[in-house]
Amino acid sequence: MAGDELENYESDMELQLYREYKTVVGLFNYVVETERRFYLANQVDVKTLSNAGEVYFELTLTDAWVWDIYRQGRFVKAVKVLTFKDVNVEELNRDELQIPKEGLES
Repeated sequence: MAGDELENYESDMELQLYREYKTVVGLFNYVVETERRFYLANQVDVKTLSNAGEVYFELTLTDAWVWDIYRQGRFVKAVKVLTFKDVNVEELNRDELQIPKEGLES
């Protein structure tokens, strides 16, 4: 595969993933970002732990969707993440997920 073909393939895969995200985001309650992945989940448990003076986070996600263009199955029942990096968890506001009626064409 030539460089341009590979770049086009990856761009197409990203676009497909973004479209899937827009389709499924309304099914989830939380957005979770780690240094390696982006998740949607319905339940999130974050524990702050320490070992030998090092602080790290243990995340347990239930009923999740993973942003990863290379995964065939992005829906997972449970995810456990251990990280020493920052973690961002946001609860989704259902009102923000609705498309305004004035934005729709007749």
